[in-house]
Amino acid sequence: MIRVDIISVGTLKEKYLREACAEYEKRLSAYCNLHNLSFRGNSDIIPLLSRRALKIALCVEGKEISSEEFAKELSNFAVSGESHIQFVIGASDGLPEEVKAACDRRISFSKMTFPHQLMRVILLEQLYRAFNINSGGKYHK
Repeated sequence: MIRVDIISVGTLKEKYLREACAEYEKRLSAYCNLHNLSFRGNSDIIPLLSRRALKIALCVEGKEISSEEFAKELSNFAVSGESHIQFVIGASDGLPEEVKAACDRRISFSKMTFPHQLMRVILLEQLYRAFNINSGGKYHK
């Protein structure tokens, strides 16, 4: 089973965001081993990045992709032998260039800026949607 790490700033303080994350984490447990890794400041990110993982920075200048394209990329990662993917969500001031350079890919979910806490929920939902698309589920329809 694929391992997915979400690397983001701190813990979620708002109950509604924690509940949304918990729901998607529960749903994702059928598809992947999910791990949440937290950092306090930008200098704490690099040590959390695994040399063996496919590292994806979520940043506004990344490539915008659709849900279907995201699902296809996840499927392609698995087919190519990738078993560990890390998604990096920056703080309110974004990711430092050295972190983005340490990542293998950059993607953007929108040209809009989202709070990093909400971005964690959006990423979890899109991961669930992608795995569901790839398994032929009805969630995406």
